[in-house]
Amino acid sequence: MAKWVYPLGSARDGDWQVSLGAHDSSTAVDGWQHTGVKVTHLAPGAAASLEAAGEERIVIPLSGAFEVTVDGATYHLRGRASVFAGPTDVLYTGTRKAVEIRTHDGGRVAVALAPAKASYPTRLIRAEETPVELRGAGNCSRQVHNFGTPAALEADRLIVCEVITPAGNWSSYPPHKHDQEKDGETFLEEIYYFETRLAPGSPAVSERAVQDPVGYARVYASDERPIDVAAEVRTGDVVLVPYGWHGPAMAAPGYDLYYLNVMAGPGRVREWLISDDPHHGWIRTTWDAQQVDPRLPFTA
Repeated sequence: MAKWVYPLGSARDGDWQVSLGAHDSSTAVDGWQHTGVKVTHLAPGAAASLEAAGEERIVIPLSGAFEVTVDGATYHLRGRASVFAGPTDVLYTGTRKAVEIRTHDGGRVAVALAPAKASYPTRLIRAEETPVELRGAGNCSRQVHNFGTPAALEADRLIVCEVITPAGNWSSYPPHKHDQEKDGETFLEEIYYFETRLAPGSPAVSERAVQDPVGYARVYASDERPIDVAAEVRTGDVVLVPYGWHGPAMAAPGYDLYYLNVMAGPGRVREWLISDDPHHGWIRTTWDAQQVDPRLPFTA
């Protein structure tokens, strides 16, 4: 299932270390239609640009601060030290608009994208405006930044959020799917872009542990369409979910896990409606009797 798993460097396109899903990319995936993600690391004073296209975009600082110019207007994204430092300013650019991203001090930035037809206005969403959700409980606790979900952002197709999972916890759990248009479910392609780190407060460890924090991701078939992903993931890795049950995304003990979720689909409504794997959905009923992990929320 190598078609669905892209370790860092395997989906490079020019200055973009990750470039997946865009129609004009040399790394476009056969059959992938509705979502895309680009990630680049910019040196101090450097810039990256995207031409106007029939897609809506959200610019998301992963580390560092950025200035983004759209239609001659420049927006200042204050950024953050890392993806584990709480929400960041993000910019929804709208459709058919050229985008230039600059940084004074350097940093890493992601662009979530989806082909779109309807036009919505450019919108700067400040970190303090971002809805922060603590989802689940016990070792299924995770933190979700819902800046690009339907309740928080007007858009045509794009649904985007960030999930931070403390070391040893499971997220995207119970396993669920959104691969059909039916009552209670919408068809959405999904992208997971991952980052990992050694959990704060860890004891003195080997240099390899510091340099090689890992997490894990699972996707498996929900019908006759074959898919079977059990991937070890690190910073910069991407897993695509075209269909099927997905979850858990596992933060290994000792290592915190972040992922950027990018979703979009062709359905009548822009909404994240899911079905749980009936073998595992019962786990939700156990959360009422448990506390949210006290390590959450992660902040600056």
